[in-house]
Amino acid sequence: MRHKQDLQRKYPPSEPCSCEVCLSYCQRPGWWTVKEAASALEAGLGPRMMLELSPDHSFGVLSPAFYGCEGFFGFNEYAPRGCNFLKNGLCELHGSGRQPLECRFCHHDRVGLGPRCHADLEKDWNTPAGQALVTRWTRQMGLWDELERYGLGSLKAKLD
Repeated sequence: MRHKQDLQRKYPPSEPCSCEVCLSYCQRPGWWTVKEAASALEAGLGPRMMLELSPDHSFGVLSPAFYGCEGFFGFNEYAPRGCNFLKNGLCELHGSGRQPLECRFCHHDRVGLGPRCHADLEKDWNTPAGQALVTRWTRQMGLWDELERYGLGSLKAKLD
């Protein structure tokens, strides 16, 4: 619990900005903490999430989806389409209490701090609680059996 509170304190929200740099961050959806993602899932946002995988496929992260990856795996070829919550240059999640920590934190004035935030969020997801949420979401989206089809049998075994 302390780690999650520390993330909120360590990465406070930035001032809203729609400059070119800050909007470019919206192309690659930011990550929620595990607790935030669970809340977003409870609020019915599961179909607008995607499953991102660690490079070694040892754990997954739920994030806002690229257009075309909603309720599915996050495929890099869809990355240029941007976040499905970005509409007309504005984030639908902004001010809703559902905006990911990484999105709230990143800002053009915080050059170089984004990778630290991302690494800490990765640690938050690479936990039993994070992976339990991934399991719940993949089952809810009907993707549980698809994990093996996509060569993710070892991840499925770890999650099960």
